[in-house]
Amino acid sequence: MKVPLIDLTRQYRAIEAEVKAAVEEVFASQHFILGPKVRELEEKIAAYCGTRYAVSCASGTDALLLSLMALGIRPGDEVITTPFTFFATAGSISRLGAVPVFVDTDADTYNIDPDLIESEITDRTKAIIPVHLYGQCADMDWINDIAARRKLAVIEDAAQAIGALYNGRKAGSLGTLGAFSFFPTKNLGGCGDGGVITTNDKALYELISVLRVHGSEPKYYHKYIGINSRLDALQAAVLLVKLPYLDKWNDARRANAAHYDQLLGGLPVGAPVEAANCRHIYNQYTVRVADRDKLVASLKERGVATEIYYPVPLHRQECYRDLGYEEGSLPVAEEAAREVVSLPIFPELSADEREYVARSISDFVTRT
Repeated sequence: MKVPLIDLTRQYRAIEAEVKAAVEEVFASQHFILGPKVRELEEKIAAYCGTRYAVSCASGTDALLLSLMALGIRPGDEVITTPFTFFATAGSISRLGAVPVFVDTDADTYNIDPDLIESEITDRTKAIIPVHLYGQCADMDWINDIAARRKLAVIEDAAQAIGALYNGRKAGSLGTLGAFSFFPTKNLGGCGDGGVITTNDKALYELISVLRVHGSEPKYYHKYIGINSRLDALQAAVLLVKLPYLDKWNDARRANAAHYDQLLGGLPVGAPVEAANCRHIYNQYTVRVADRDKLVASLKERGVATEIYYPVPLHRQECYRDLGYEEGSLPVAEEAAREVVSLPIFPELSADEREYVARSISDFVTRT
């Protein structure tokens, strides 16, 4: 049996007619940049996340970048974040000449450890970017308490967490700003790049709306130096078709995760930990194994696709060598990078496929 990490064609077949009709509507209108479809998506995303506003943009990376720009992050400023995340989290900070300050992670959830944040705050610190990794929210009450006391902004990197809950509230409604990605493999994915920023702050909403169109308001009059980061109407049309299915798809991911938990129980495999006050939506189902690389090779031989998110923590990336982090400086994240591997978890994954994956892991463990 061959088990893909993700098979988007299965999802597409179920909604193909709706997607084609929505795309044809955009072509008939010939309105491809921003416009009514994009405004409709923004309104529905804001309503879904429980925020007053949402501003779409060209990617999840730009959602982070625009958020930082709107907060006035400048060269020399410091932004606290996690080293165990996709590069865009820190890269967006560096793009503005600011300095990412990395804080180690929690061993169970892989999210930033709030207990370690305050000791890293200096007079140059301007914001905190917690990442809701793999589809589970960071400990936002603790983080927001620190931020409020130290007068810092909080940007939720919720690229992997649309629909995730923390104390009954949706990801994207828990900080100053929330940044989402619509990359095709996300729980709500488009047919290319796309992103959105959520907020309850009207002034930030209005500023980001201008920054994403080169800082122009009105057209050709530039009060700010912005960027070109507009969402295509085609992306909005596809996402509007998919959004009503999102909770159903997230529920399917959770059911698949529960099945894996059952199948892998008793094996020396560290299954994901769902915090008591969270609703994990499993953009990834990530396990930990001491012989991770050997397991990956074994699963590949048996036709099971996997992915390592992430093999090198950001503080150990070559481009951040000048920051001076030595090996062992953030040990929890470094150990996770050596041991984690993500298994197929997409909503349409069959029971037979899940059982084959688990059996393949069991066979590996038995042999070793």
